[in-house]
Amino acid sequence: MRFLGNVEAKTDVKGRAFLPAVFRKVLSASGEENLVLRKDVFQSCLVLYPESVWNERLDMLKEQLRPWKPVHQQMFRQFVSEAEVVTLDGNGRFLISKRLQRAAGIGQDLQFIGMDDTIEIWSPQNLQKTLKSDEEFGEEFEKIMSGEE
Repeated sequence: MRFLGNVEAKTDVKGRAFLPAVFRKVLSASGEENLVLRKDVFQSCLVLYPESVWNERLDMLKEQLRPWKPVHQQMFRQFVSEAEVVTLDGNGRFLISKRLQRAAGIGQDLQFIGMDDTIEIWSPQNLQKTLKSDEEFGEEFEKIMSGEE
């Protein structure tokens, strides 16, 4: 399952957004029906996980944590309690809760970014703040690909 692209969208007055058709096709082709939505751990955006990917990530997290260590238990609690199960309606819409909209600084305008096996949802302003210039991107890309970082 590979999500690619950058799609502009809007929410309606109830906070619902259409999952872009290009992403719905990928979900459908992979047999995924259930989704999980959570604020990103590092960035001011939301991450939409197909259920199978969410379960893989949750298993990876649990492998790193010891259940009888209080700080680990707290990290797990916070990670899972901030997630929400999302279902698409017959038109391909889903609800972004007010809580998650506030957490990611999302208003009516959205940008969906395909991130391989997940989909990020950004406010255009927050996304713009994180992007590098073409020159900076090229320099960083070269460093990473040459093994300098």
